[in-house]
Order: sequence, then C-alpha cells, then structure tokens
Amino acid sequence: MERWQNKVAVVTGASSGIGAAVAKDLVAAGDKVVALARRKNRVEEIIASLPQERQSLLTAIECDVSKLDSVNKAFDEIISRFGGVDILINNAAKQDVLQTNVMGIIYCTQRAFKSMKERNVDGHVVLVNSILGHKIMGATPGSAPITNIYSPSKYAVTAITEIYRQEFHGLGTKVKITVS
Repeated sequence: MERWQNKVAVVTGASSGIGAAVAKDLVAAGDKVVALARRKNRVEEIIASLPQERQSLLTAIECDVSKLDSVNKAFDEIISRFGGVDILINNAAKQDVLQTNVMGIIYCTQRAFKSMKERNVDGHVVLVNSILGHKIMGATPGSAPITNIYSPSKYAVTAITEIYRQEFHGLGTKVKITVS
C-alpha cells in the first residue's frame, strides 16, 4: 500500500461488497478515492459513515461501467477534478451481465491507462475476478449449470489481464496490472 500513498484511486462497483470495502481501506490508508457506482447514494452513505477527517478523501461519482458514455463522463470528471488516475480497481460485476463484467473493465482500463501514460505515472490497474474465471463449476447431477455466461465473462477477465500486461510493457510503461 505504500506505493499507492498520496495517489488517486478509482474503485468501480464501490457502493457495496468488495468495492465498498476496498474504497474504505484505501481511504483509511490516506488515499484520495473516487468511488464509481450506479447507486451514488449508497457511496454517499459510506462517506457519511467515515470519520469526519477522512470524509473528504472519498468522492462519489455516478457511473454505469457497462455504458461507454457513462464511463467517459465519469473519467472526464475525475481528470478535471483530480488531474488523473493513478490506481484503478476494476471491481464492478453482475451475475449474467457480459457488458459489465467484460466491457466495463475494458472501458475503465482504457481511460485509466490513458491518464497514467499521458502523465508518465507508474500506475496500477487491479482487475477483480472470481474463482470462476479460473475454474468452471460443474452442475450438480440431473441439473443444468447455474452460472450461465458469468463463468465465461470471468474467464475473459483472466485473458484480458494478460493482454493488458503485454500491452503496458510493449508501450514502455511501468503500469502494473494485477488480477485477483
């Protein structure tokens, strides 16, 4: 976390679950965190629950990562208000929604990487995956699989990570990428 101190971190899917927890942890570490979520009011509740001296470190911006125009609007605002992105935690995901699980990662990573590269920042992109991105769960005997398109969308995250790793290196940057 020391490498990330005094940086601008963007967390997608920050209104609940893993995204909310990561946003809180980054704020506790003293980072400026921009929380992207469809449910901006939920992030505002998180802000209100923080100690008074930490509340200014968390900013809520409404964003549906499955929609390119929403991502562009959010990242334009981030760049305007904070100067750029240093860390991206791509966490937003939905069961059975390929557009969010795959395209949301692509849209946000493209914008964050562009910000990092233009400012020559040794940034970091984190892709929150699932065990189902590495192993297919079998159906119980006599029933159909219940994960539908979710597993393939998470397998795509595994492949996307390697493509971005090669791209970031090939473009001569020191931007790191991690997948969970």
